[in-house]
Amino acid sequence: MLPEKTKIDCWGCRHFQITHQPKMPYSCQAMGFKSKVLPCIAVAQVDGNPCLSFTAKPSANKPHK
Repeated sequence: MLPEKTKIDCWGCRHFQITHQPKMPYSCQAMGFKSKVLPCIAVAQVDGNPCLSFTAKPSANKPHK
């Protein structure tokens, strides 16, 4: 579980994708939907809670094993 003060932002999530579809430009692979707004905002609007599927992208500074 994420600490309460952790800001969830789709741009830092590994499940986030850009669809390149003008009407639904954002996608969440974890939850399987497309949206006009960032998925984290859509989830908060519908559920009233922050996204629980957030998984941080691996850091670019860490060497791959």
